[in-house]
This record gives sequence, C-alpha cells and structure tokens, in this order.
Amino acid sequence: MAKVPTLSIPLEKLCFIIAKARQFDGKDVLTDPDDSSNATDDDMRSVLEDHSNDPVYAELTSVISDLNDDEQIDLVTMIWLGRGDGDLDSWGELRAEAARDHNTRTGTYVLGIPLLADYLEEALSQFDLSCNDLEEG
Repeated sequence: MAKVPTLSIPLEKLCFIIAKARQFDGKDVLTDPDDSSNATDDDMRSVLEDHSNDPVYAELTSVISDLNDDEQIDLVTMIWLGRGDGDLDSWGELRAEAARDHNTRTGTYVLGIPLLADYLEEALSQFDLSCNDLEEG
C-alpha cells in the first residue's frame, strides 16, 4: 500500500468545492439567452440555467483563485487522481505535472471539467477521507 501523501488543501475547502461543484453541475444549458424576465415569471427555471453571470460559477472561481499555489496544485492533482490518471503510488508524478501546468486560470480549468465533484470525491476516498467526516467530527 502506498504511503498516503499529505494534502496542502484542507478537507473543509475540498468539501466546499465539491458541494458548490454539485450545484454548478446541476445547471442546465442556457435555453433562453435573451430572457429579461424575473425568475418568478418563468417558474424559477432560469436559476437552473448556466448564465455567464452565474453566482455559483463566480463563487467557485473566486474560492479556487483564493487558494495558494500549493492548494491549487493539490486540487488539480486530486481531480486527476479521481479521474483515474494515476493512483496514490503515482501521486508525486501527478503532482509534479500539475505544478508544471499551473497557471492563473486554475478556476476556469477546474470548472470546465465534467464530473468535477465525482472526481474529487473519488480522490478523497483513496485518501480514506469523506466529506461526511466533517459532519461526524
């Protein structure tokens, strides 16, 4: 069994990102781009559409950009780990690649990944962690 790496990003931050990613992933494609009505006029359907001024998107990109470089690199590495690009044995190589690719557009990159929350949860499970640990602790 691989030695479990130490994460620089706290579990609380990862779980917040997972929760917000679930909200973001739940959005539908924009079906009425010229809609100027109030959300209550369309039975609140517009809040489930992915608008360019989406507050969930803005909040997530802000949270991710507020992470320090090491936390952003760990976040990307966790996504890749959860996606199956490697395992805990290859954490060092995955993280080194994420560090080489690191730039100022991490938030945009991360939010462009389908199944983001699923990948992060899968990676947490490989660390024998879960967001349920926060609720129990």
